[in-house]
Amino acid sequence: MTTEHRTPETESTWRKSSYSGNQGGACVEVRTNHEAVGIRDSKDLAGPQLSVSGQTWATFLSYAADHTV
Repeated sequence: MTTEHRTPETESTWRKSSYSGNQGGACVEVRTNHEAVGIRDSKDLAGPQLSVSGQTWATFLSYAADHTV
């Protein structure tokens, strides 16, 4: 399950994992489009954003799935 936030300057949808909860902490949101994957801090919606290629994001997700914290 994800929580979605639309930004007025784009039609992209930001998604936050339901695992993030509402207690604060370290949460990120992601959005995808045909060019890249955007990543931002869910507590600072107007703050800086990181943009990576779809291939880079897929590599990260694969790594994260194989490693636990």
